Amino acid sequence: MDYTQYEYSLGIALALMLFFAFYFLLAKTPEKPIYANYLRSRRLMGVALLALSANYLVHLFGGVRFLYPDAAIQMNLSTYFLAYWLFSSALTSLLDRFYLTRKRFVRHILYWLVFTALSGVILIVLPKGTAQHVGLLLMAMWLLAYGVFLSRRLILTYRRAVRLFDDTHSEHIAAYIRWMSVFTWWAVIYGISCGLLTFLPDRYVWIWIASSIPFYVYLYCSYINYLLFYEQVESILEKEAPAEEPEEVGLPVEEVPGDTPAYHANIEKRLIVWIDTNAYTRPGLTIEELAASLGTNRTYLSAYIKATYHMPFREWVAGLRIEYAKRMLMQHPEMTVSAISEASGFLSLSYFTRIFTEKEACSPARWRKLGTPKD
Repeated sequence: MDYTQYEYSLGIALALMLFFAFYFLLAKTPEKPIYANYLRSRRLMGVALLALSANYLVHLFGGVRFLYPDAAIQMNLSTYFLAYWLFSSALTSLLDRFYLTRKRFVRHILYWLVFTALSGVILIVLPKGTAQHVGLLLMAMWLLAYGVFLSRRLILTYRRAVRLFDDTHSEHIAAYIRWMSVFTWWAVIYGISCGLLTFLPDRYVWIWIASSIPFYVYLYCSYINYLLFYEQVESILEKEAPAEEPEEVGLPVEEVPGDTPAYHANIEKRLIVWIDTNAYTRPGLTIEELAASLGTNRTYLSAYIKATYHMPFREWVAGLRIEYAKRMLMQHPEMTVSAISEASGFLSLSYFTRIFTEKEACSPARWRKLGTPKD
């Protein structure tokens, strides 16, 4: 059998993975304390890639896949189990710096050792044939369940971070971490494939290996790009604190948010004045800043916005900015859409265009051309 395609695909994937691994481990980051968590995450990812590279090296130079197929399957399952944990820990810790504790790390390493030992027992003790194949298949199912468990934890952490950003910041900060969601779902699909395709017939194995190349290229590019936004994202995550005490100027401390509580009236009066001054067009507005200007706190203001407008802070501010932009489009035909987007408080023309189109069912330029809003 001709293994040329297999060797070429494995060699290309191995070279890329080694490059990415050493970059993640050795490349420098800005010398600021805030980047410590990013560096830890990237190094974990580097270790994961090194583990996978070691697996690829054995396959490429040892020919394990063809000489000892059952041993190759066992080695693959063990390597993927460890890689699942390292990948998920690296990404989850980017959004929750308290996630990776010594206790959790040791526990999952023990899981990996037990998984590897059981795989070895199946390979050595069980008789070759049906019994051994069934045992390895059960281990593959365990690996799949473990990957789904870790992925679910990461997705929940991601969604919690998105809610935090939307509830506290007027800009679309969640867009900076969207790559984690994309990568996680991709990893789930690819991870399931790894668990299943390790049993693939030899002549098709190169397809499985080649499919890993865009996966790791995307990971590498995402980490590099995220470095540009990491400080802004992390600064918001660092400010997340326990719920504030229910305390507001002019309101009794014992009053807490509920159904149309008394503090709503105070916030409504102050908010009307604030809206009339078009203060929402200031870029980078946060709910803490708005709460301070209204003489209230973040907890009260967030509860009021959700109860009154049934949306998070970011969407509410975006709605105000869109209405302002519509007035500007009609009253200032000499201004470009880009200038109006900036004047309305949007930092990105593409984001402004997308939000406007979603709300009005047409682009800002077409809306202006029509001269009237949609029915």
